[in-house]
Amino acid sequence: MGNETRQWHERLLSDLNDAQRQAVMQLDGPVLILAGAGSGKTRVLTYRIAHLIASGKATSKDIIALTFTNKAAGEMRDRVHKLVPDSGATMWVGTFHSLFARILRREADRIGFSHNFTIYDADDQEALIKTIMNENKISTQVHSPKLIAYSISRAKNAMIGPEEFQTEADNPAKQAVATVYHDYMRQLRRLNAMDFDDLLVKPVELFRLYPLVKEYYQDRFRYILVDEYQDTNHAQYFVLRELADKFNNICVVGDDDQSIYRWRGAEVRNILEFEKDYPKCAKYRLEQNYRSTPAILGLAHSVVTKNRERYDKKLWTEKKDGELVTVVSVYDQREEARLIVDKISAEFRKGERTFGDFAILYRINAQSRSLEDGFRLEGIPYIIVGGIRFYERKEIKDVLAYLRLLVNPADTISLKRIINYPTRGIGDVTIARIDAYAREQKMTFLEALDHVEKMSGLQKRTAERLTLFAGLIRKYRMLLNQVSPAELASTLIDELGILRQFKEENTIESATRSENVRELLQAIHEFSLTAEENTLAAFLQQVSLVTDLDTWDDRANAVTLMTLHAAKGLEFPVVFIAGLEEGLFPLSRSIDDPRDLEEERRLFYVGSTRAKDKLYLFWAKNRQRYGESRSYKSRFLKEVDKIFVTSEESSTIAQAKRMQSQIRFDNSMPRYEDESQETVEFNIGMRVRHQQFGKGTVLSVEPSSGGAKLVVNFDMVGRKRLVLPFAQLEIL
Repeated sequence: MGNETRQWHERLLSDLNDAQRQAVMQLDGPVLILAGAGSGKTRVLTYRIAHLIASGKATSKDIIALTFTNKAAGEMRDRVHKLVPDSGATMWVGTFHSLFARILRREADRIGFSHNFTIYDADDQEALIKTIMNENKISTQVHSPKLIAYSISRAKNAMIGPEEFQTEADNPAKQAVATVYHDYMRQLRRLNAMDFDDLLVKPVELFRLYPLVKEYYQDRFRYILVDEYQDTNHAQYFVLRELADKFNNICVVGDDDQSIYRWRGAEVRNILEFEKDYPKCAKYRLEQNYRSTPAILGLAHSVVTKNRERYDKKLWTEKKDGELVTVVSVYDQREEARLIVDKISAEFRKGERTFGDFAILYRINAQSRSLEDGFRLEGIPYIIVGGIRFYERKEIKDVLAYLRLLVNPADTISLKRIINYPTRGIGDVTIARIDAYAREQKMTFLEALDHVEKMSGLQKRTAERLTLFAGLIRKYRMLLNQVSPAELASTLIDELGILRQFKEENTIESATRSENVRELLQAIHEFSLTAEENTLAAFLQQVSLVTDLDTWDDRANAVTLMTLHAAKGLEFPVVFIAGLEEGLFPLSRSIDDPRDLEEERRLFYVGSTRAKDKLYLFWAKNRQRYGESRSYKSRFLKEVDKIFVTSEESSTIAQAKRMQSQIRFDNSMPRYEDESQETVEFNIGMRVRHQQFGKGTVLSVEPSSGGAKLVVNFDMVGRKRLVLPFAQLEIL
């Protein structure tokens, strides 16, 4: 290492704290970095890559770095380029989905696909599943296509194929899923398409079938870095184990306290058992937090330590000041929204903050409605992360369907979407006839359009329109490799007359759609300027892997509204968490499963640690959900260490308490007291009512330091085990 390089190297390492520096310096062998919220994990990952290259241990092409979001991947790529300007395009940095898709496009023919396969989104999946359900006479009224899609996704992520799923289908609902799952996989292959889960699962299949291919990628990626390892599922875990098996140079960064995606297959045990998988691994803890105040960190830590499945760690900060966390009790969701809006308005009027400094986090999307109403009334700008994405708008999906069909002529789902767009007078009966002919002749739907004269029952005018449509697709497929993606898309849109049609409609809605299509053309043009591979297929792959955060402008001067899950990895000066009530946060379906409840607690930790300066925790005494009104304080608010919080109550609550003290004889008055039921005596055989489970009979009462535990046999849902302080049982 030369003198100049050594000096640069020393400057590089001087930017890190002691724990970060130790983690960066350990280059060889398996490494586990436990990085708490706001502890600089992205810096450690990027400096580690720079150190690998600067030390001569690796070249950029020897390294693969995997993340979960395009935002994180882009940030990592930019930081590495600043540290090592000549790192070039040979280093693979990206999301699991994008990098695995890259491998699959290279090796697609080995597993029965062509390299131009289409990546199906949730809408495409659902359309295909509905078709399969109709073919198998499975009622979409009895069995939800969305639920079937979710069941198939969970099975794939658990590495359970259609045959194995079939053997475990022990009830009609699972049998319906098994039937659809089998046909769904067969149809995907016929359509030359993969869904998001396939992008993670198919590499497993590839490596199992072709050991030499696996060895090629093991040699290609001698150093593996993984961000957010706690969020990996079984398929991702397997691929990483296979890739690292030869050299064992795998460095994973994560925080078990931030594992919040079990519902989509993530397995926190992957990080908890890393030391078991790699007994010789080096372990480092990043516990210095650069984001939040001591009170915010203390509150979050006091709750998450109630979990059993976790590494022992405690974040600390050099910040000495900061306000206590504010817990606010309100009458209902309308008052919750009004108080949040009032607090934001008051802060904004001081002139020290912009609207972009505020974020409101909630457990489910439905909570945003009352908040949106509040912001609209006050004229405060806001952005919802997780609303309709740009690429999910109808006019955009219609154009993308044309482009997808040009790249993958076997994509019948896209073809059926646009065969009558713009209107050509081609209806469902005609489509069914073509479909039947294509299956009978064992050809694709598009190929069948070249044989319309052989199909019975087609009117001459309809046949002519189909022939013209097939000719249009053929013409633009020939142009694929002759003109740029931007020019091809622009010419196609012009020939279809899409913008002309919007102009003729002359409505506000059509003007918006026209602007959206023009924005799509601009996106294709911008892609052409920066893409490593300037092809339509590459653009479509990028679009298919866009997430909510990719379309969110974090520089906008607007309040951000998002779910707690969507907020992961972000930070805001002021954060409000709304709806901290039992049954909402934690969700009612999580309360009876210890692992689900621990995940809800981790979600509270994640939400709390998004705040830099101020954190407000709101709960409502009443909230209209499923016809229910009365609600109860979340157990998480009862678990916080009180030294980190201050409490506020709305004027409505305060007034109700004053009235209650004045009119004690009126038993009909709702009582606003502490919701704990510790002082209520429950006996075996007593009849009770639960807010969610209905009426039931107490079977047993077991005293406990954390609150008495009851087993209640509910009339409708059977036996449930409840912890008394949180059960909110009414004695009948």
